[in-house]
Amino acid sequence: MQISEIESILKQSLTLSELVVTGEGSHFQVIAVSDSFEGLSRVKKQQVVYAPLKAHIADGSLHALTIKAFTPEQWEKERKFLMPGAL
Repeated sequence: MQISEIESILKQSLTLSELVVTGEGSHFQVIAVSDSFEGLSRVKKQQVVYAPLKAHIADGSLHALTIKAFTPEQWEKERKFLMPGAL
């Protein structure tokens, strides 16, 4: 899979205010930001992001996926630690 494919799937399936996908081959990292994550546990947030990609994980085109999901407020606090060069 390509980064652009993962971005497209997630943008079509979820209402995200911000999305960062990195990686290569079959190993990727996703940072997803959405108001819809409000009140959800960390695991539930990851499940929401994982769900649209499930078929690609099952067929092996996506092997390893690290998901970090935040509300916009959480992302404001965390972004400086996760993406220090982007500020």
